[in-house]
Amino acid sequence: MTTYENFSFDVDSDGIALATWDMPGRSMNVLSQSSMADIASIIEKIMSDDAIKGAVITSGKGAFCAGADLSMMGGQAGGGDGGSPEDRVKAMYEGNLKFNMLLRDLETCGKPVVAAINGTALGGGLEVTLACHYRVAADNPKTQLGLPEAKVGLLPGGGGTQRLPRLIGAGAALPIILQGSSLNPEKAAKAGIVHKVVPADQLIDEAKKWIREVGDAEQPWDKKGYKVPGGDPNSKGGAQIFTIGNAQLHKQTHGNFPAQKYILSCVYEGLQVPIEAGLRIESRYFTKLLMDPRSKAMIRSLFLSMQELQKGARRPAGVPEFKVKKLGILGAGMMGAGVAYVSAQAGMEVVLLDTDQANAEKGKAYSQKLLAKALERGKTTQEKMDATLARITPTTNFDDLKGADLVIEAVFEDRGIKAEVTKKAEPMIAEGGIYGSNTSTLPISGLAQAYSKPEEFIGIHFFSPVDKMQLVEIIMGEKTSDETLAKAMDYVKQIRKTPIVVNDSRGFYTSRCFGTYVSEGLAMLADGIKPAIVENTGKMTGMPMPPLALNDEVSLELGYKVRQQTKKDLGDKFVEGPADKLIEKMVVELGRMGRKAGKGFYDYPEGGKKKLWPGLADLVETKIEEADPELVEEYKKRFLCIQALEAARCFEEGVVTDVRDADVGAILGWGFAPWTGGPLSYIDMLGTKAFVELCDSLAQKYGERFKPNALLREMAEKGESFYTRFAPKKEQAAA
Repeated sequence: MTTYENFSFDVDSDGIALATWDMPGRSMNVLSQSSMADIASIIEKIMSDDAIKGAVITSGKGAFCAGADLSMMGGQAGGGDGGSPEDRVKAMYEGNLKFNMLLRDLETCGKPVVAAINGTALGGGLEVTLACHYRVAADNPKTQLGLPEAKVGLLPGGGGTQRLPRLIGAGAALPIILQGSSLNPEKAAKAGIVHKVVPADQLIDEAKKWIREVGDAEQPWDKKGYKVPGGDPNSKGGAQIFTIGNAQLHKQTHGNFPAQKYILSCVYEGLQVPIEAGLRIESRYFTKLLMDPRSKAMIRSLFLSMQELQKGARRPAGVPEFKVKKLGILGAGMMGAGVAYVSAQAGMEVVLLDTDQANAEKGKAYSQKLLAKALERGKTTQEKMDATLARITPTTNFDDLKGADLVIEAVFEDRGIKAEVTKKAEPMIAEGGIYGSNTSTLPISGLAQAYSKPEEFIGIHFFSPVDKMQLVEIIMGEKTSDETLAKAMDYVKQIRKTPIVVNDSRGFYTSRCFGTYVSEGLAMLADGIKPAIVENTGKMTGMPMPPLALNDEVSLELGYKVRQQTKKDLGDKFVEGPADKLIEKMVVELGRMGRKAGKGFYDYPEGGKKKLWPGLADLVETKIEEADPELVEEYKKRFLCIQALEAARCFEEGVVTDVRDADVGAILGWGFAPWTGGPLSYIDMLGTKAFVELCDSLAQKYGERFKPNALLREMAEKGESFYTRFAPKKEQAAA
C-alpha cells in the first residue's frame, strides 16, 4: 500500500487501484493545496505504473468531498492583497487553470477511473467525479450532489461548466449550476449525472466490476462524432436555450450577480470549442469573477462568516455546554407553532401553551401539516413523524411547563400580556434554566422587569416562517449574563439555525434596519413616484420583495400600531416619517390593513393574482410617471443606502458589535441584497468616503434621514473600512 498525506492507495490482485481520500484532522475532505498535490501524484502513478489497469477514487469519511477550501479562496477574491493587480490576476488564472488541467490529465490518463461516491460531493468534489469515466453512488437519500458555487458568488472552477453540460446537455445543466442546487443520488442518476446507484456495502465492488467488465477509459466528449445532448449553442434547440435563459436570468437577477452571468457565458462559449479550450474559458471567467469585489463580499458573508457564527464564534468562552431537553412555548400562534416544530424536530420535549386549548391544538396541527408534506415527499417516515408529534404537548396549564430548561414567550406585542405570562411561567423553569422573549420590537430590559432574575432573561427573536428562516437574533438585555447568552446560543445550535448577537434597543437590529426599507418605499410613494416604479426599483436592488408588497405582508395595521407605540414612548423626541400620515389614512380611514385583510397597497382578488390598488392614484398625486436609467439608479441607491446607513448607526450605538452579525443578520433576517455581502460590506465596497458623499447628496435632495453619522464621517476621513477597523478575530474556516 502507498500512502499519501490525504489518501491511502492500494492495488488489488486484478491491478485495480483504490485511492481512499481521508484528510487528517478534518471532518470532511476538501480541495486544498495538499490534497490537489496528492491527486496529481496519484494520476502520475496510475499513468506510469503498468501493473495498474484502472482506479477507483472514494472517501474514507462520511462524505466524498465538500468542495474547495473557501477560506483560502476568500483571501484571493476581490483581487487579494499582495503584488500588483496584473500579478494577482496572472497568479489566480494560472492556479485555477492548473487544477483544471489536473482533472483533464485524470480523464485522459488512458486507464479507466471510477468515482465511488459514498456520500455528499459538492462543488470541486463533484467536479473530481465528473472527470472520472464512470460514477457509481451509494444509495443514501441524504447524500447531496451538486455545484453550489453560485450561491456564494462563484462559478464552478474545476470544469463543472464544461463537463456537466457535455454530459447531460445545457438545458438540464444550466439550472443546476445557476441555482447552485443539489440532487440526491436517485435524482442524479435520473438526470444522467451518475451512472448507477447501489447499496453502500456494494459500492467498491460495483466500481471495480465496471473496470473489469467495461473499462472504457475515454470520456464521451473525447469520442469521435460526439454531439452535445440537446444541441450546441449554434443548433436550433441550443440557441433557444441560451436566448430564453439569458432573458430569464436578467429577470431574476437584474444584473446584480456576476457569477450567474459568467456561468452562462462559460457554458455558451465553452460548448463551441474543444473541451481543453473550454476549460481555459472557464478559468478566465473564474479569475474575472474572483477579481470582482461582490464575490469577495459574498464569499466572506455567505460562507466564511456564516460558518463561523454557526460554530459559535460569538459564544462566551468558559460556559459548559447547555442542552435543552424540555422547552416551554407561551403562545401557539404562527411564531410559537413554528418554534415548536423546529424544536420537536431537534428532539426536544415541547410544551405548547395558549389561553385556549383549541388554539394550542391548532398550533400543534401546524407541525402535523409540515410533517405530512415531508412524508409525502419522502423526506421523513411515518415513524419519525409520529415520534416528532408525540414530543409536542398542547396545553393551557402552566403547571405543564414544570422542569422546562428554556421557556420562550411568543405572545402579542403587548407589555402587559407579556409581563403576566412571564410571572406565571417563571416558577416552572428548572434550576439553571433561562427565559427568552420572541419580541421583535419591545426592549428586552423593560420586559425583563417582570422576571425576578433579569440576568437569566434574554431576547430570542425568530423570523417567520420559522421552519424556513435560518436566522435567530439573540438580544442581550442590560442585565443579561454571558452564561444566559451561551445557553441561548446552544439552543439555537440545537435547532440548527444561525445566531447573531445584538444589544437591547427599540427594534433591535433587524427590525430597525428592515423598517427603513419599507419606510423608504412609502416615502417614495409620498414623493409622488408612480407605485409601479417604487416596486420595480425595490426588486432591482436585489431585495426579495418590493417595499409596498412587503408592507402588505407584514401588515399595515401592525406598522401603524408600532408607530403609535413608539410615538407614545418617545413623546417629544418622536420624529414623524414622510409617510406616517399616508399609513394612518390607509389603516384608520380606509381600513386597508394589508394582505390578511385582502386589501392594502395591493388588491387580493380571491383566486386571482394580486395587483396594485388603483385607488393609490387618488390618494397620492403621481408626479413621476417614468424613470430613466439614471433616475432608476438613484432610487436603487436610496433603498440600499438608507438600510446601510441604519446598520452603521446601529454599529455606532453598540446595538450590533460584530461586522459578521451585521452582514449575515441583514441577509438572512430581512433579505438585504445578497450580492452586496450585507450593508457594512456594501459600504466597504463603495468606499466609506464615497458612501458618505453619496449619503450627503441624498440628504440634500430627500431629507435629514440620509445624513451620515459621526462614525462614518470619522472613518471616511481616515480612509477606514468596517472590515479593517472592526475586523473580527480570525477563525479557522471549516470547509
